[in-house]
Amino acid sequence: MKANVIVHRDFRVANIDPRLYSSFLEHLGRAVYGGIYEPGHPTADADGFRRDVIDLVQQLDTPYCRYPGGNFVSAYDWQDGIGPRSERPVRLDLAWRTRESNQIGVNEFVDWCKKAKTEPMLAVNLGSRGLDSARNFLEYCNHPSGTYWSDLRRKHGWEAPHNVKLWCLGNEMDGPWQVGHKSAHEYGRLADETAKAMRNFDKSLELVVCGSSHSDMKTYPDWEAQVLDECYDSADYISLHMYFANREKNTLNYLARTTKLDR
Repeated sequence: MKANVIVHRDFRVANIDPRLYSSFLEHLGRAVYGGIYEPGHPTADADGFRRDVIDLVQQLDTPYCRYPGGNFVSAYDWQDGIGPRSERPVRLDLAWRTRESNQIGVNEFVDWCKKAKTEPMLAVNLGSRGLDSARNFLEYCNHPSGTYWSDLRRKHGWEAPHNVKLWCLGNEMDGPWQVGHKSAHEYGRLADETAKAMRNFDKSLELVVCGSSHSDMKTYPDWEAQVLDECYDSADYISLHMYFANREKNTLNYLARTTKLDR
């Protein structure tokens, strides 16, 4: 396969939203432990974050970083990652078949985002948990004070609210591999009710519902149609996941795969 590229300095189709160049961080492999967080590393700061990694992330200039993933979120209880580290439980991670120490949670992630000069985008668990967990998570993160969850955050040492504005309602819920996998109708209804509850807290939130995990899924693109039938009025965006790798070591063919994403 051959590919040709013609570049014209004055030709522009449209402006590109810089948020397209965002990233995500998941409790997967060395991404968190040994990646951004490694207290014994020579470059580790007072919070245990690797300064060399922070410097590299700053160079990437990613506007947003999504957390906590990924398949990991669908069996994750955000409450496991708050409070004194010595009291946090070690859990089995069913997504990646390992153990999660919960030494890094939402508060530490938000602190890391500030150091890395990126904005946090949080994902709620709509696999094994649901609406109540999501609205409590939101209140813990964004309410100033005077309620159970906001005062608990303050007790944990973060007095100011995190003011996270961009939220994912689950992750890849169309995938049979996902903990709490749902049909499009089931997920769309749950996403709609969760979105309405979150908007009752703050109407300015931006909410993202799960599209297909890949265009090769048997449910694609009916999944998108059914989900949006249920939650079109309550969501702002729908995510479309697609993964590419240059396994054949054919760079021109690899770069041309963007046409598949366009289709």
